Amino acid sequence: MTTGYLHGYTDEERARLRVQARVLSPWVHRDLPYADCQQLLEVGCGTGAQLELLLDAFPRLHVTGLDHAAAQLAAARRNLASASHEPRTTLVHGSAEQLPFGADTFDAAFLCWILEHVADPAVVLRELHRVLAPGSPVVISEVMNATLYLEPAAPRVMRYWTAFNELQLALHGDPFVGAKLAHHLHHAGFKRIETTPRDVIFDDRDAAKRAAFCGYCKDLLLSAAPSLLAAGRVAPADVDAMTDELDAIGRGPGSIFFYVLMQARCVR
Repeated sequence: MTTGYLHGYTDEERARLRVQARVLSPWVHRDLPYADCQQLLEVGCGTGAQLELLLDAFPRLHVTGLDHAAAQLAAARRNLASASHEPRTTLVHGSAEQLPFGADTFDAAFLCWILEHVADPAVVLRELHRVLAPGSPVVISEVMNATLYLEPAAPRVMRYWTAFNELQLALHGDPFVGAKLAHHLHHAGFKRIETTPRDVIFDDRDAAKRAAFCGYCKDLLLSAAPSLLAAGRVAPADVDAMTDELDAIGRGPGSIFFYVLMQARCVR
């Protein structure tokens, strides 16, 4: 039920995921509720980039990361091989739709950019509910790709963005799943559900940060270029035009980058 991964499984993509975790950590890792937890599960851990940050932030926490891609888990083992991380880490090859754990195994969960890539988030969340102990805190961060806004207008970036989202839908993912998190969590049986829009805004107040963030976004969009080209959804000229426009947004002056990601918090 897990979809094809839009960004591919290259060494470059694995490196990008570690950069992404750190770039977005001010929005994703803000005030996480794991201080009293002991056993945390991350479903769709990929290269372990998020687990690295969790292990650093919560020194008493043991983390279990699950992913369906063996190559990603191999990278995670390398990334988490430090003396402080490895003893507190378990990595498991398995399916998000059929978690290989018993009921009440974990007392916390963290999901990040995973539900956008699965065909049926409801199945994943019901499985997550099963393996968590009652009262376990859960934090889920997800995309809401309808919120991207650029000024001045960047029609080539937006056309590429539309193709990006349409291909993800064709792969049975959901680039708009952020708007549906509370709905899915409610039907999976979770309680005390709260959703928070995390707004990402860069403008003339900090031109250097705007340029850096647009550079990160360019790498994100370029990571999908091979898949988009292979599917015939963009042409090479479209890729070049997208990068030129995004570079111009980053340089400014007067440019605005705006996006809203969604974070849900709840308990089992």
